Amino acid sequence: MANPLKCDLCSKPATVHLTQIVNNKVHKMDLCEACAQAKGVTDPGGFSLADLLMKASLNPEAGSAGATGVRCERCGFTQLDFKKHGRFGCPTCYETFHGLVEPMLANMHNGTKHSGKVPTRALERKSLYDRLTKLELDLTEAIKSERYEDAARARDEINQVKQAFKPDSAR
Repeated sequence: MANPLKCDLCSKPATVHLTQIVNNKVHKMDLCEACAQAKGVTDPGGFSLADLLMKASLNPEAGSAGATGVRCERCGFTQLDFKKHGRFGCPTCYETFHGLVEPMLANMHNGTKHSGKVPTRALERKSLYDRLTKLELDLTEAIKSERYEDAARARDEINQVKQAFKPDSAR
């Protein structure tokens, strides 16, 4: 069994492991439960995205937006209110504090626009539905043009696609 990591402050067994990346340098810290609580690391209210944003906004490199007293024109929220509550007061806050939030999100996530996810089975059903729609149009055109062999092939493919739908509907 490997030796357990020791607390960087008191040498007790570490149970809390922090990793911070600043200017592309990785800083790691291992703490025991008592030292972590003393530092406020395990306090659910001790760390939040709002704290992170406030520190960034007060950073001289990030500009002085944090000190200028920017206030939401709709609800009156300030950056300090955001830090205190951990959330914005209204939808307009997202526009007011856009310059503060967007760079942070860009660093934390792959982009700043939420695009969501589509379940795999839904994509498969959509693909089958699109194929069925195209085949039905092909069948109609083949019948109008009196191309009965093409119409028969389209009809057979339509039946195959409909069979593919059936196992999905039983779920």
